[in-house]
Amino acid sequence: MDGSVDNPDEAGGGTVLDRGVAAGAAMVCAIGVLGGCTFSSGGGSVESADTAVSTVTASSDSPSPSPSTAVSASRSPSPVPVTGPDQKLVTMAVTGGYAGVHQELILRGDGTVHTSDKGQPVVRRTSAAQFKELRTLLGDPALAEVPSFTMNMGAADMFQYTLHLNGRTVITDRSSDDHPALDRLIQALSDLLPE
Repeated sequence: MDGSVDNPDEAGGGTVLDRGVAAGAAMVCAIGVLGGCTFSSGGGSVESADTAVSTVTASSDSPSPSPSTAVSASRSPSPVPVTGPDQKLVTMAVTGGYAGVHQELILRGDGTVHTSDKGQPVVRRTSAAQFKELRTLLGDPALAEVPSFTMNMGAADMFQYTLHLNGRTVITDRSSDDHPALDRLIQALSDLLPE
């Protein structure tokens, strides 16, 4: 033997290719570890780009849920809290259609439903179970994902539903099937409107 090593791996050095793969793997690990870090110098801060992390870690055939979908799927609806008997939990106005409908509904914190149909007021009290169900529908986290305006602008003579709930206004004609939580709420409230 001349003292040379036939298998470089036995000498502990590895091939150039093996060392390159190991160095690349170490860089990927470093990017993954540092991907969420920020660096602050003086008055500003520089944040690392998340694209390297998502490129390295994305290896699933099925799409992962968006953050908002994951939040909705993980939280079950709970009844919205009531702060007092005069609290307006939700208001809904239904207008339009062939007959020129104009109905309004207010659900208050004491469980009463104030409705009007073309100005004729009616006050009814919900049962305890019905009031809890309505508050649970109002507490559905999926309602936060509903856009403020969903209307089919090409359609004529549709009903327009204007809801004030959870500090926001939602206007829809229910032409989209993309928001089942909103549809369930509108249906439950519509059942309380005068015939």
